[in-house]
Amino acid sequence: MNDKNPKSLISIARAESEDETIEPLNLGERVRELRKERSWTLEQAANHAGLARSTLSKIENGQMSPTYDALKKLALGLEISVPQLFTPPIRDQINGRMAITRSDAGSNHATTTYEHELLAESMTKKKMLPYRARIRARDIEEFDGWVRHDGEEFLLVLTGVIRLFTEFYEPIEMRRGDSAYYDAAMGHNVISVSSEDAYILWVTALS
Repeated sequence: MNDKNPKSLISIARAESEDETIEPLNLGERVRELRKERSWTLEQAANHAGLARSTLSKIENGQMSPTYDALKKLALGLEISVPQLFTPPIRDQINGRMAITRSDAGSNHATTTYEHELLAESMTKKKMLPYRARIRARDIEEFDGWVRHDGEEFLLVLTGVIRLFTEFYEPIEMRRGDSAYYDAAMGHNVISVSSEDAYILWVTALS
């Protein structure tokens, strides 16, 4: 990765997330799953929904497309809304991914003002971009304008003392353990006011 601009890192990570495709929902499987979550037999679920057992069986096995009236009865019987029949459960989207980044093993991307260590780089389709930054800048004049991008951002001071400049607020001095959460579309820059370069953890939302 040759991009040195922190905004480029965010753009690249966001582009990786956009590769994700959504699998079409199988209504029959979804209805069967909802029924089994309630430990209902076909007969019990059909009674709750006011449908014939044979009709529910055909819906679950993909042998018929239910009318909207049947969908409303199903939703009412399952005590959910009609849209929830077509919404995959959140747990189906969890696949146990994990990425470990050992100390000082992240990918480094230097600029004149910051040195970023990109964390969890092996994780694709991320919803967040975590990176540790070494703050080299000592004066706001070292920046070529505001850094701004879509999403939200979290900042945690790891070592040293920094001054957080934002477009709509007075500069804020922050020390180890202090944190800030802000809209990233608001212009923002950070300088170190320590005798040594300060280190911070940044986490940027990608969606």
